[in-house]
Amino acid sequence: MSSDSTITRRCLLKNGGVSFAAFATSSLLPELAINQKAIFPPKRPEPPARKFQSAAVEAFIVETSRQITDLELAAMFTNCFPNTLDTTVEVGEFEGKPDTAVITGDIPAMWLRDSSAQVWPYLPLAAKDASLRKLLEGVIRRQTRCLLIDPYANSFMADLNAPPLEWSVKDKTEMKPGVGERKYELDSLCYPIRLAHGYWKATGDTAPFDARWKKAMQLVLQTMRVQQRKEGLGPYRFQRSAENPTDSLVNGIGNPVKPVGLIASCFRPSDDACIFPFLVPSNLFAVTSLRQLADMAATILNDDGMAAEARALAKEVETALRQYAIVDTAAGSIWAYEVDGYGGRVLMDDANVPSLLGLPYLESSPDAALYARTRSFVWSERNPWFFKGKAGEGIGGPHIGRDMIWPMSQIIFALTSNSDLEIVRTIRMLQRSSANSGFMHESYNKDDPTRFTRSWFAWANTLFGELIGKIVRTKPQLLRL
Repeated sequence: MSSDSTITRRCLLKNGGVSFAAFATSSLLPELAINQKAIFPPKRPEPPARKFQSAAVEAFIVETSRQITDLELAAMFTNCFPNTLDTTVEVGEFEGKPDTAVITGDIPAMWLRDSSAQVWPYLPLAAKDASLRKLLEGVIRRQTRCLLIDPYANSFMADLNAPPLEWSVKDKTEMKPGVGERKYELDSLCYPIRLAHGYWKATGDTAPFDARWKKAMQLVLQTMRVQQRKEGLGPYRFQRSAENPTDSLVNGIGNPVKPVGLIASCFRPSDDACIFPFLVPSNLFAVTSLRQLADMAATILNDDGMAAEARALAKEVETALRQYAIVDTAAGSIWAYEVDGYGGRVLMDDANVPSLLGLPYLESSPDAALYARTRSFVWSERNPWFFKGKAGEGIGGPHIGRDMIWPMSQIIFALTSNSDLEIVRTIRMLQRSSANSGFMHESYNKDDPTRFTRSWFAWANTLFGELIGKIVRTKPQLLRL
């Protein structure tokens, strides 16, 4: 083999961690560009098999990929960024208006959280593409219908007449038609507000925010108030016969809390049961979401009363967070992950979002210094769910178990980082985590990326695309080094 061929092979296969960027000025560059598809073949469905196609998204993929020197990374971006549109959306109409279901991937149901996050990276492109804007309007309208079915459900079937997910059939809770799973998670009430507010700001369109949407938002406010548990435990109950205790609630309601103004969440964004129901990152997220709702209520709905109610609840929760959710440690004060109002607290972070790590990503970090100390804690072995091994480092959680890193945590780490070195290092870990598949996964073993869970997890894929798109927009030099 010639020396040039050896360089080419090392460059493209990243043997020993060598990246293409190291050879960017080589005379081999044209040859490598020509052979890119042969070396890293596209993993997207063929155009006729794609669920939805957007001219604006396709143009963005081409424009962004051209600015990425590393051929494998460019191929991963091309596969991942459109994965939600390629594989998970079902576009239709309901009562003459756009209606879009978004399944999570290999599980045929629509999570309010996942669906909001899956389409979020497309918002900046919606103003350029009427069909994409219509799809996003359909997601908001579908989420509105779901909330009105049951504000305590975390997921719904794409067909709202279909039976629930197979593991939910025997759950001891009030299952309604169309519900996929009924694990009450506070963030499931927040994400639809985030998406609605983001859509409004990106497009200026107010069409989805009709009487039905207002009714859903009133129900969200009512549910949050009930789950402050000032006047009893509320109507929600859930129990499941399962090997993993995190799939069920103690006595059907969870551990006790003292009503101090925080909002209870029975389950985490990972769908694992909370230890203490006052889940801090979700309450911080709720403060942001409530203020966004207040803005929309006043400006779009012309309902000053609703706006005032949302602002008052946000202020009450924020005040309680300051009083009950900050914990002193040897390294300074940090946010707890969960508290109960009695003094009990859990110090950790989970991989899913909202997380303590992801607070700035959700615009829910009111104190930069407090977040910096918390970030240092959660991205270290002081966090019991942080793992570091031969294949990488990052946060996992009880949902999958020990020694399993979630690429989502690594993506959020990079999205919230101000360090070029951290960002570049994390991108390389994400490349390794792909295990030559061209996609992100739910989790992978800290020592072996070929041991992973969920080969089709659209949220992680699209979030990775969002990261690369942000870097190209703000620090393109990092993808050319």
